[in-house]
Parts: sequence; structure tokens; C-alpha cells
Amino acid sequence: MGVNVSALPVRRGERLYVELAAGPQAVRQAQALRYRVFGEELGARLKDPQAGLDADELDAHCHHLLVRETRTDRVVGCTRLLKGETARRIGGFYSAHEFDLGAIPALPGKLLEVGRTCISAECRKGAAIAVLWSGIAGYIELHDIDYLFGCASVPLGEGDLHAAAVMNRLRRQAMAAPALRVTPKAPLLGADVREDVLDAPLPPLLKAYVRLGARACGEACRDPDFGVGDILMLLDLGDLNPTYARHFLERVSEH
Repeated sequence: MGVNVSALPVRRGERLYVELAAGPQAVRQAQALRYRVFGEELGARLKDPQAGLDADELDAHCHHLLVRETRTDRVVGCTRLLKGETARRIGGFYSAHEFDLGAIPALPGKLLEVGRTCISAECRKGAAIAVLWSGIAGYIELHDIDYLFGCASVPLGEGDLHAAAVMNRLRRQAMAAPALRVTPKAPLLGADVREDVLDAPLPPLLKAYVRLGARACGEACRDPDFGVGDILMLLDLGDLNPTYARHFLERVSEH
């Protein structure tokens, strides 16, 4: 691997714990989970699947956060983390493939991009996502991160109307300042649906972002390979919702 693993305290609970991948074998476990979720379960057209792995050129430059079952050590959740200084060295962030990122790469302070997040199907109604986010929070604290951003995906729906309806909700509840807006390279087909015509509740990941204080940086990008609309969410850690953050961070100790 091209990335040295920093010392992240292992948050070990009775059922689940979170850790950074410590070597190539652990990274392959994350890539295998991504393949099962994105490729087999969701039917995404992966650009370069490798023998049951979802892998790309950025993996070697990222830290990989894993959620494991305490009893079996099986990986049931993962995400990858790309620091701003690394992205500048290798030529950019993953989300730049979908968006013109505008002013975001030049924000003052340390940036962290979160991506390729997934949870195994049998664990999505449990604590796995909370445990994963507690690991992200620990990483943020360890590296003194100022801004967290990444894509949250929503189903497109027929004519992209479901994704457009979610965007209508975000425009009312959680839009970033105009100076922080990004431009999607492939806009939604139904992006011009009026707010008084169509609306949809926020799915769990987006709802968690918004509760933490994150904001949507403009319109969604259409990703036909995954059948989703990707919405770039940005969290200024100075705007972190203290009540929700405390609840969020304490939940892992219960598991």
C-alpha cells in the first residue's frame, strides 16, 4: 500500500468494532464487500472489477475504515478516506470525476473526502453505520480535519424523479452557500421539477449528514452505472451540531 496507517484507537464493542485497514489483505476485504454490495446486490456496472473485488486507482492512496464483527472479525462495513494533501499530490479528489468542485479544494484548512461507503445487507438496520461514523469521527479528531465532504447517493427513480424530489427537500432544508456550490457533469433528467409538485423524505445517510450540520453543495449528478443520483455533501466541522454529534459518538459504546 502507498499509505501509512495512522494509529486510530480501535473502538471495540460487544458486537462490532471499527479499525483502519492495516495492510493489503484488509484492504482486499473492504474491496470484496464493496463488490458484493455494489456489483452483486445493486447491479452496478463496475468499471474494473477484479476477481470479486471493487478496486480502482485511488485505493492505494486512501485509508480504509472497516467495521468488523467482534466474534468473527468479518468485515460488515467500510469506507475510504482521502486527505486533501494526498488528493493534491495525486491530481484530485474522486468526486471531481462527477462534479466541477469549484471552491471546495481551496477551502482553508484540512479536507477529508469520504467515499465508497457500504454496509452489508444484514447489518443495515443495526448499529454498523453508527460504528462506522464513530470511526470517521475518531479519524477527524486524530488528523485535525476542518472539512468533511463526500457523495451521498439516492435512487434515480423513473425519469430521475425520485432523486429530483430528494433535491427539492434539500433545497429547503440544507443547501450550502452559493460560493460553495458545485456543478454536476451529468445533471439529473428531472432536475427542473418544481418544489410544489414533487418532494421526498431524506434517506438515512443524507438525514445523518444533515443532522450533523452538513449542507448539499448544489444539484445531484447522474450516475447511470450505479443507478443513483450523487449529491455532494460538505460538513464544516466548525458547524457540527453538538447535540447530534454527542449522541452519534456515544452510540458506539453501547455496542
